[in-house]
Amino acid sequence: MSVSRRQVLLVGGLGALGAIGAMSVPTRSLDAKSISRLPSSEMPRPFQTPLLLAPLLTPDSIGTDPADGAPVHYFTLTQMAASAAILPRLKTPILGYNGVFPGPTISLDQGTRAVLRVRNQLPPTHPSDGHPLTTSTHLHGSASLPQFDGYASDITSPGFRKDYHYPNFQPARTLWYHDHGVHFTAQNAYSGLAAQYHLHDPLERALLPQGRFDVALTISDAMFASNGALGYDDNTHSGLWGDVILVNGRPWPVMKVQKRIYRFRVLNCSISRSLRPTLSTGDPVVVVGTDGGLMPVTQTVANWRHAGAERYEILIDFRKYRTGQRIELRNLSNKNNVDYDFTNKIMAFDVTDEPVDQTDPTWNTIPVQLATDNPVMALDASAARKIRKFRVKRDDATNLWNISGVTWQDVIASGYRKVSADPELDAVEVWEIENSSGGWFHPVHIHLVDFKVLSRNGRTPFAYEKGPKDVVYVGEGETVRLLMKFGPHQGRYMMHCHNLPHEDHDMMVQFRVGLKEDDWDSNDPITAAPASWDG
Repeated sequence: MSVSRRQVLLVGGLGALGAIGAMSVPTRSLDAKSISRLPSSEMPRPFQTPLLLAPLLTPDSIGTDPADGAPVHYFTLTQMAASAAILPRLKTPILGYNGVFPGPTISLDQGTRAVLRVRNQLPPTHPSDGHPLTTSTHLHGSASLPQFDGYASDITSPGFRKDYHYPNFQPARTLWYHDHGVHFTAQNAYSGLAAQYHLHDPLERALLPQGRFDVALTISDAMFASNGALGYDDNTHSGLWGDVILVNGRPWPVMKVQKRIYRFRVLNCSISRSLRPTLSTGDPVVVVGTDGGLMPVTQTVANWRHAGAERYEILIDFRKYRTGQRIELRNLSNKNNVDYDFTNKIMAFDVTDEPVDQTDPTWNTIPVQLATDNPVMALDASAARKIRKFRVKRDDATNLWNISGVTWQDVIASGYRKVSADPELDAVEVWEIENSSGGWFHPVHIHLVDFKVLSRNGRTPFAYEKGPKDVVYVGEGETVRLLMKFGPHQGRYMMHCHNLPHEDHDMMVQFRVGLKEDDWDSNDPITAAPASWDG
């Protein structure tokens, strides 16, 4: 079948159009051999490369906030076209923060604010698809003011920069930052504009492994053209499923581990693929954290359903394994993925006899109680002032995804006035999200707030999601009920599907907190802190 430029492109500065056929997505998981157009000699194979960690971003300077004396770290990130060594011999063009994928990890203590200057030094237009390379940086999981939240239509053009202010007052958690530019989030994030951001606090530091035993795993999938460039085929905006699983930008890597307990911060930054990770030994993992930080108590699970943008912090105990033993982190997959020869594997761990520092109490300790006083998990549904209902679906007539019939195009057409909810500041509400669209799952992300999953189809939520969340996996035929408190900021924020081709076409709406429609908005997300020329 013929394939349009919009359906297929190769991302990166030197990419040229290739031919990767579009496919219709089934109502169940399909198995196929591959989709990449690489020759066999260039196709990566599992467990041939070591795990690499993203670099840690160091601040340009450290100061204090003149308003209250709080510490502030000032950082600079540059979005640029670069190339990455993903394949055995061929280079892959990418778009990266500071030219790497994943981008640099930012790590800060609770109460230390950050000012992140993001410089858009990308080419003016995408060299293959031709769309303008405007960007909007979203710190996913942060309760930021609207003008610093990465509002999709608050774009920074090439040659401009924007300073994002992050309060970092929330409990310890794994956040991540990624591009959120309107209508091209999927392509830009897939090209490499994604990275982790860690917030620490005293409780988390005391209970869980730190330093080299606190390991960030950023998982994604990709497909490749014959010249090594990334291929892009979103299957008429339904989703992209690559045949190569990347962890920290490397295909199916191997990590050497000591005989001790490790903590892994697992981020699925695939733009469409969901995962169901499990250990090859059949042993369970211990879930200690969800999107919004530590759970009240640990949860032991054999596997877990993990959609794009969700973060799960897990403990794996390597003490009982023998030296030289290999343990694989595998992927059982879920409905409505497209699976290939090796997408059932994620990475591997090789156990070594390196001496363990037994003065570190976390080497052999799995806590039971964690953040028992998290305010989100302490919320009770009886405190809800309102129950709002939303439905996620696709409009076959327009071929656009929507939330209760509303799209982001509708929001733009209204002059950004149209909202799908208008909670008061500090109001507690229940939001019910129904997915009866048939044949699709939708990871729904609500900006600004953490929420508590009350139920899934009237039943208790899965054990691994019994912690504060900001993304909920709304599976096929599922209805979820979420409980949240709106604050601490007033203004307009987004709710959208994190299958990013769905978001771009056009499954995103906005809600307005604490303001009436005609109130003056001092935190207008587009005009309050515009980008400036980068000189």
